[in-house]
Amino acid sequence: MKKLSRLMHMSWAIQKRKNLTRSQALSTAWAILNNEDITVFYLVKRYNVHNKPVKWQDLNQMALFTRN
Repeated sequence: MKKLSRLMHMSWAIQKRKNLTRSQALSTAWAILNNEDITVFYLVKRYNVHNKPVKWQDLNQMALFTRN
């Protein structure tokens, strides 16, 4: 139930900010939620402004959502 609630909240935010249809926003949120390890990797890569090396162990510790 918590995962569904997070999915819906995220999809509403995406729909509002990106002016997408409801189904497009839901599919985008679903992709982000199911591939959070990849999403975190690319976010760290994008916002690592000074190109400092990031350990793989550190990337594994980061998560978008708690695992309940």
